[in-house]
Amino acid sequence: MRVQIYTGSMGLVAKSGVGQAILHQRKMLRDVGIETTGKWEADAPIHLNTVFPDSVMTAIFARMTGRKVVYYGHSTEEDFKRSFIGSTFLAPLFRRWITFCYNLGDIVITPTEYSKTLLERYGVRRPVYSLTNGIDTSFFRPSAEAGKRFRKKYRISENQKVVLSVGHFIERKGLPEFVEMAREMPEVRFIWFGSTPLSAVPETIRTSIKNAPENVSFPGFVSQAELRDAYCGADLFAFLSHEETEGIVVLEALACGASVLLREIPVYDGWLKDGREVYMAKDTEGFIGKAKKILSGELPGLGDAALFTAQSRSMEKAGERLREIYHREKIM
Repeated sequence: MRVQIYTGSMGLVAKSGVGQAILHQRKMLRDVGIETTGKWEADAPIHLNTVFPDSVMTAIFARMTGRKVVYYGHSTEEDFKRSFIGSTFLAPLFRRWITFCYNLGDIVITPTEYSKTLLERYGVRRPVYSLTNGIDTSFFRPSAEAGKRFRKKYRISENQKVVLSVGHFIERKGLPEFVEMAREMPEVRFIWFGSTPLSAVPETIRTSIKNAPENVSFPGFVSQAELRDAYCGADLFAFLSHEETEGIVVLEALACGASVLLREIPVYDGWLKDGREVYMAKDTEGFIGKAKKILSGELPGLGDAALFTAQSRSMEKAGERLREIYHREKIM
């Protein structure tokens, strides 16, 4: 039996964490000997990853025809807030909508214990499992050569310090704080990979980008290979997001052995700890203080612990866990 991974609306999420999660599911299943398909097959269980109307109709039709539905809970009310124009106002309605969507699944899979707790609190009645999105540790891994490629492409000298971040141009991702860090550290190069149509984001974000100091650049969306090179070549990966369900880019940076600075938020409880795998702070002042100490060497690198954590969330291990869930819930 094969598993269908539904890819409707993929064009809308291809450049997001959800898009990457879909690709990860395909690989992790194949790694444990479960074939996948994008085609409709009468007996195949189906994976759904978005809450767009086409996914909802697909879930309803699949259940009507006796197929098992595995719904991935990537979205929460909390991470919908402070994203696009009007999102905070619409967040309560979004919560009701995603609860309806996830209850169409036979089971729900969400990346962390934190997001599992949120979905159960919303009223998701189906069995909810926490399972990492996984990371391809054969692709994302430490590489001096990759780091050199990154620095050569962006004309960064050997002695120049570089702070990297990745994400949409939205307030929740901590873009204003990233720009403020750069303003207070003019001798350091700051690079933000990712993009969002500026017409879709609040004025505060457009202003932050427009008024960013000269040491900040926004190259836009880049390939996975370029991101890997950047993680390997940057001196610090600063991911200042206010809310996540896991954070695939955090896993990518950890797998490359990068120094990582995060906001102290609940999603990291239990698997990331300040001073062990990553460094954390609560506000912009704290980020600047920690960043300066990391870049100067006053705070030690945490590469070994970072790599260990990435390995614990590898696609191979996630695939094995997914297969166990399938057997337990008689999905296939």
